[in-house]
Amino acid sequence: MVDALGNLVRFLLLPGQAHDMKGVAPLIRGVSFDALLADKAFDADWLIQDLDERGSTAVIPPKTNRKIQRDYDAEIYKWRHLVENYFAKIKEFRGIATRYDKTDCSYAANWNLVAALIASR
Repeated sequence: MVDALGNLVRFLLLPGQAHDMKGVAPLIRGVSFDALLADKAFDADWLIQDLDERGSTAVIPPKTNRKIQRDYDAEIYKWRHLVENYFAKIKEFRGIATRYDKTDCSYAANWNLVAALIASR
């Protein structure tokens, strides 16, 4: 999760075979925000309902297989490139991109280290 400036706010390690939707609820728990920008993979009714209850806007394009297509703000969605840019910055560090670390603990520690290095630039 990155903020509006493209800086890391929080990250969560999931098993490689798990879908990203499993990590959304613990990732956004306790974080306040006005809008959540995400790609089509995060188009789930429970997430959109949760965001509505929080008073946040869901800027998530609907999946093409939705029976009732819903609207989203395409102009705000263009700012989702900040997330992709952050991952590009992270991938500059080869150990993170190729996941050299053997344990989750050391991998998470390296993420924190790289996030601090990126923030200090």
